[in-house]
Amino acid sequence: MSKEPKPNEETAFCGDIVMGISVDLDRVTMTLDQVLRLEPGSVIKMNRSAGDNINITVGGAPLAYGEIVIIEATMGVRITDFEPEE
Repeated sequence: MSKEPKPNEETAFCGDIVMGISVDLDRVTMTLDQVLRLEPGSVIKMNRSAGDNINITVGGAPLAYGEIVIIEATMGVRITDFEPEE
């Protein structure tokens, strides 16, 4: 009876590949006039806050769900669930 390799053993050969992770915080609709008035220092108000659920993608593909967390003065994302495989 052969023993199944652990996932980290199966993927060890590609462990150094760099992947871009995207975290979708919010989407905002603005008029063209509002966009043209943006300048350095402008603030675009988001409708999300700490604890809200967000989507996490890798290479454009859904990976997981998370929630916005505040750690000291920095924003982060806590993974709450992984996208089911199709």
